[in-house]
Amino acid sequence: MISKRRLSKSEDKERLAEDASKTRNQPLPKKTKKSHVLNDVEENDSIFVNLLKTSGIILKTGESQNQLAVDQIAFQKKLFQTLRRHPSYPKIIEEFVSGLESYIEDEDSFRNCLLSCERLQDEEASMGASYSKSLIKLLLGIDILQPAIIKTLFEKLPEYFFDNKNSDEINIPRLIVSQLKWLDRVVDGKDLTTKIMQLITVAPEYLQHDIITSLPEILGDFQHADVGKELSDLLIENTSLTVPILDVLSSLRLDPNFLVKVRQLVMDKLSSIRLEDLPVIIKFILHSITAMDALEVISELREKLDLQHCVLPSRLQASQVKLKSKGRASSSGNQESSGQSCIILLFDVIKSAIRYEKTISEAWIKAIENTASVSEHKVFDLVMLFIIYSTNIQTKKYIERVLRNKIRSGCIQEQLLQSTFSVHYLVLKDMCSSILSLAQSLLHSLDQSMISFGSLLYKYAFKFFDTYCQQEVVGALVTHICSGNEAEVDTALDVLLELVVLNPSAMMMNAVFIKGILDYLDNISPQQIRKLFCVLSTLAFSKQNEASSHIQDDMHLVIRKQLSSTIFKYKLIGIIGAVTMAGIMAADRSGSSSSTQERASLSDEQCTQVTSLLQLVRSCSEQSPQASALYYDEFANLIQREKLDPKALEWAGHTICNDFQDAFVVDICVVPEGDFPFPVKALYGLEEYNTQDGIAINLLPLLFSQEFAKDGGPVTSQESGQKLVSPLCLAPYFRLLRLCVERQHNGNLEEIDGLLDCPIFLTDLEPGERLESMSSKERSFMCSLIFLTLNWFREIVNAFCQETSPEMKGKVLTRLKHIVELQIILEKYLAVTPDCVPPLGNFDVEALDTTPHTGTAVSAKIRKKGKIERKQKAGGSKTSSSDTFSEEKNAECDPTPLHRGQLNKEFTGKEEKTSLLLHNYHAFFRELDIEVFSILHCGLVTKFILDTEMHTEATEVVQLGPPELLFLLEDLSQKLESMLTPFIARRIPFLKNKGSRNIGFSHLRLRSAQEIVRCVFQLLTPMCNHLENIHNYFQCLAAENHGVVDGPGVKFPEYHIMSSCYQRLLQIFHGLFAWSGLSQPENQNLLYSALCVLSSRLKQGEHNQPLEELLSQSFHYLQNFHQSIPSFQCALYLIRLLMVILEKSTASTQNKEKIASLARQFLCRVWPSGEKEKNHISNDQLHALLCIYLEHTDSVLKAIEEIAGVGVPELINSPKDASSSTFPTLTRHTFVVFFRVMMAELEKTVKKIEPGTAADSQQEDVLSLLETFQLDTRLLHHLCGHSKIHQDTRLTQHVPLLKKTLELLVCRVKAMLTLNNCREAFWLGNLKNRDLQGEEIISQNSQESTADESEDEVSSQVSKGKATEVSLQKAPESGTDGCILLIVLSWWSRTLPTYVYIKYFYPIFIPSIKASVLI
Repeated sequence: MISKRRLSKSEDKERLAEDASKTRNQPLPKKTKKSHVLNDVEENDSIFVNLLKTSGIILKTGESQNQLAVDQIAFQKKLFQTLRRHPSYPKIIEEFVSGLESYIEDEDSFRNCLLSCERLQDEEASMGASYSKSLIKLLLGIDILQPAIIKTLFEKLPEYFFDNKNSDEINIPRLIVSQLKWLDRVVDGKDLTTKIMQLITVAPEYLQHDIITSLPEILGDFQHADVGKELSDLLIENTSLTVPILDVLSSLRLDPNFLVKVRQLVMDKLSSIRLEDLPVIIKFILHSITAMDALEVISELREKLDLQHCVLPSRLQASQVKLKSKGRASSSGNQESSGQSCIILLFDVIKSAIRYEKTISEAWIKAIENTASVSEHKVFDLVMLFIIYSTNIQTKKYIERVLRNKIRSGCIQEQLLQSTFSVHYLVLKDMCSSILSLAQSLLHSLDQSMISFGSLLYKYAFKFFDTYCQQEVVGALVTHICSGNEAEVDTALDVLLELVVLNPSAMMMNAVFIKGILDYLDNISPQQIRKLFCVLSTLAFSKQNEASSHIQDDMHLVIRKQLSSTIFKYKLIGIIGAVTMAGIMAADRSGSSSSTQERASLSDEQCTQVTSLLQLVRSCSEQSPQASALYYDEFANLIQREKLDPKALEWAGHTICNDFQDAFVVDICVVPEGDFPFPVKALYGLEEYNTQDGIAINLLPLLFSQEFAKDGGPVTSQESGQKLVSPLCLAPYFRLLRLCVERQHNGNLEEIDGLLDCPIFLTDLEPGERLESMSSKERSFMCSLIFLTLNWFREIVNAFCQETSPEMKGKVLTRLKHIVELQIILEKYLAVTPDCVPPLGNFDVEALDTTPHTGTAVSAKIRKKGKIERKQKAGGSKTSSSDTFSEEKNAECDPTPLHRGQLNKEFTGKEEKTSLLLHNYHAFFRELDIEVFSILHCGLVTKFILDTEMHTEATEVVQLGPPELLFLLEDLSQKLESMLTPFIARRIPFLKNKGSRNIGFSHLRLRSAQEIVRCVFQLLTPMCNHLENIHNYFQCLAAENHGVVDGPGVKFPEYHIMSSCYQRLLQIFHGLFAWSGLSQPENQNLLYSALCVLSSRLKQGEHNQPLEELLSQSFHYLQNFHQSIPSFQCALYLIRLLMVILEKSTASTQNKEKIASLARQFLCRVWPSGEKEKNHISNDQLHALLCIYLEHTDSVLKAIEEIAGVGVPELINSPKDASSSTFPTLTRHTFVVFFRVMMAELEKTVKKIEPGTAADSQQEDVLSLLETFQLDTRLLHHLCGHSKIHQDTRLTQHVPLLKKTLELLVCRVKAMLTLNNCREAFWLGNLKNRDLQGEEIISQNSQESTADESEDEVSSQVSKGKATEVSLQKAPESGTDGCILLIVLSWWSRTLPTYVYIKYFYPIFIPSIKASVLI
């Protein structure tokens, strides 16, 4: 309306493009400047200048600012009125604008018009605002001038596209754009929008950014939609403008659906976006998310963002590694620094969005949770979990649950965690406290995989974070060590060991925290003491740490203090610490990389320090047999697990060999002299010595001398002149000797192989008829002698079990047979020796603290414990604390007894007691090494007996018999249970003493669970052979006895030994395959190799078979053993083993049905029972098998119906001691187990039933259910009356809860009727109390109520304790006869019952009622 002709959009665009093209191709024309005096007033008689002067603005020339003589608003008003009232209006406007165009042709004048005006001093005082607008800005504020001025500016702007800065460093194009910002009113917003968008298309890139980012300040709200559409089109055409466009779109008021389209457009282009632009783009995406599409958007963003941008470029990663190695020095260059800044800024944007938008954080967690594949989990996922965990307190538990599930399923592995820390350590270090909190929470878990992941968090936080965070990590680990939780202490010490090796210099800075644990050594276990001293010794004697002498001094002080103590508990600490420190000092460093020869071998001075320390330990412990034995065991463990320097090893070998011979080995021709209580004989020799050059172990004389000295008797002539040596040290000293010789000669034991077959000076051990005539002291002496002999044979088997020659194998098998025979003899002695205190077999167990004195000494605590045990053995009413713990542990982890005596309890009560005794003394037997079980490979071994001239005199065939097999399998089963079965972490106060759960497994605990599993998996082939042989035995036994395996011709001892072997093998298989570590990626090869062994037993398969095929074949192989299962315990283990195999398979539907069928077969089988035993099936085992059956069957309801409808009536109609013919395991003793399991599974199943609909014709089913339920509630009411009449306290204590439940039922029925508009159908009445026979209880008077009482009267009568009768009236339309539902309604102080009589029931099914409503 102002201009005569408006250019069309296309014309404007062409004109602007033409102007820009001319500007690019031709130099800017020189502006003609008028001659004027500097800083002078513009003298011009043009309309433009005159009108401005009249209105209050004085135009200045040169670089001076234009002056504003009046208020800005007054100027605009006066100029507007002057133009409006001018005679030539509206032509005057064209003349005014033409004058402006002429005036601004001069560059300085144009610049002055764009800059703010100078206000005159006399006017400034009267004005409230000090800011003055520019002349152009003031003119744009006048409506009649605004369109023309805007047109002039847009025509002027292209002249400065490529000359953006003048001599004053003023950016003219940006100054022109700024004139359009924050106008009070835009006359023609649509036209302005068109011009701006046209200008953007032709402007240079830098100006495009400025114009786009200024759009929200230029345009009004009505133009936002049009601008958004134009910008979205521009976004497609020009990707370089993505950042400013998205920044502007976030500030405009746009339709949410339009933003969704733009967001999707941006998501599609995410792969082509530069790293520095990413923060703005992610901010736009997150701000455009709604609750409806949050999960979808986050899932897509998570996938694309990680693949394209969240893993840093290789150059930047290399730079980061370089920075880490140099102490994070910032010298990597501008590009790398910029990349780090962008990554940090990106995560700051995400943090901000998550902190203020709960929807985003929840959607992000859900997106990660929904990711199932291992390969789909990215570094970015872990970073986001850490960020959300540290930002939102409310989601911590949720994130912990998600993280635990991911760790348990193997989706988040160590490599992913390591990559996360190595790539984004700069982001994660700000969340150090939250990461440590998460690690602490994971370490409190009972799952080993969680504990391992928590330890990795500590490890990588120490590795990648700064010094402050490293100090926090060490402090947290020390806190775990002081927690009293065994698993936490072990894990924290393992992490410290890794950190000492990983970064000893950094750990040295925090050594003061670790050294503080030395004040609390009496509160951690021996194995943990070893780890702690290993950490401190590594720091103290590391060549890299020159300032570690103070740690050495502190350790020497602590060790000497503990060694000098007279309390065995503290001496134990000193011995373990000293031997551990000596091992670090004498470690063989020849294989390590070293630039100096000094580190390659041990110097003479260092060797002297090591030998002096070991001699100090020996001298401080020689007065106590327990301390000496502990020293030998610790030294042996050190030699076994560490590679000592040759100098130290040579000294140890020479000293140990000489001392052992002097202490325990004598010539066989020298007959011991002395007043011995029994005749001394050389027994258990494996060679016939025809000459007098043989040797023997001098056991009985040493034991007698010890006992004699303990009682204060005189020393015999044989003992005078030589140091008294305790036979308690025989087995530990031999173990030390064997390992030293083995390490010196690379496994060759020829120097000591004479000890394998040499005899022992003993006496006749078989008690015979003289057992009852022996005194208590003699029986105790014989028990100690047998214990020492057994421990000697156990160490002999440990030493020579891996010999390959048939001769040595035969001798080892013979020694194993001797062990089994001696255990049987020992049981006989223990049964009649209640005061026996056997010599210790393990010496690093805190529960066996002793107070040492001269000779063999057992503490009063142990003697008291022995008495308690003996009371339990004699009367069976009391058990010691350690026995109780052992039995409870076995009951928790394995319902089947773990020892042979308990396995034989089924046929004699006496054998049960004696076997229990032997198991209770488990801690007094030496531990078998894991290598011993290589004996399982042995079949028939031919042993050659040679004469004096080394000629074959005779041959003997030796084989591994069932008793020896059972002995090995029991020990292996206990070892696997100790190592692989998770235990319940018990929170024990730190300053309170606690026992060890590793009694008898000290050597085993020196290895990891993975090593143990690898060793046992190598035994799968021989164990499968034994399993198949036992299977064939029972198959033949059943065939010979016409299917009855426990027929009259069966030898029960042999039968039960074979059955126990069967059970142990299945238990071992189950323990191996149920180990949680098999799910970890590093152990997948172990699982694969084990399955290959099992599948190859079924058929020789091809190599490289898929895992699913191996699982299927292994399942079928193990399933084939079900026909020969001899006992219910074996059946349960076989089912559990098959379930473990099934869990590892993805296609488990068919095999799941097979497990249900197999479980039903076991429930329907008649199991053989032992003599004098009524209930031969444990209730816990039956409960477990029945649960397995109902959980795996196709139809739980049909299975329950079969048991309740077939099995239970058969049981009711059978004789007293009989069982159901269909389910022989259902007896009167086991009925409670069946009932409990069926009710629990029925409840689960009913809760899963979906509500019906009005179209479902289930009316008859509902009525039938109510009829049956009425009988049950009537019986329950009769039971309440019966319990009170007969004062049966066992029933009376359940009456209140029962009545409360029945009251809730009334409320639910009332709610059901109200919900379905049947509330008016109630009528009230009274119900008489009756006993079990249905006779009325006359002691209580019932009151009747009429059917027309109102609902208010019902409430008042109930409150008074009166019984009421409620009935559903006949439906007005039609109805059918119903049933009676009896319910007891009573308050706590009354027993008056109420029944609901459903006289008529509506002929429709109520869809909103579940079955659970009526229960």
